[in-house]
Amino acid sequence: MADLKKELVEMLNKALELEHAARIQYLAHAQLVEGINAEKIVERLEEIASDEDKHEKKFRNLIGAYLGGEPSMGISETRTARKIEDILQANLEQEKEAIDFYKGIYRKVNENKDSLHYEFETLEHDLRHIIIDEEEHVIELSLLLGL
Repeated sequence: MADLKKELVEMLNKALELEHAARIQYLAHAQLVEGINAEKIVERLEEIASDEDKHEKKFRNLIGAYLGGEPSMGISETRTARKIEDILQANLEQEKEAIDFYKGIYRKVNENKDSLHYEFETLEHDLRHIIIDEEEHVIELSLLLGL
């Protein structure tokens, strides 16, 4: 069980670092948007950044309170972009990569539910809701891109 929790902490810390990067990236990109529809796009990017902040808090709680680990203060790589379409595309790709990674953590938690006697429901619930949020971001960014 200690090995499972250690592995989950490592995976969740990587997820936390992805969320750190996403939040910073969305806020930075929001400052670069210009043009006719800029206000609505900036508003949406800042709203998504706020969602990412909530995900960071959930991941830190799962790591520290539920699994007894130490939350990372690191950050994953960010992507630069200047034009609106490039900004939206960079964030769309990053959201999809995050979803794929989070689904791997979700599977690991579900496969080991019997070993996570007092942690499973919260881990499963929070991960599922984060994935749902990220899927919404994919839809929203796709709509903005006209995909």
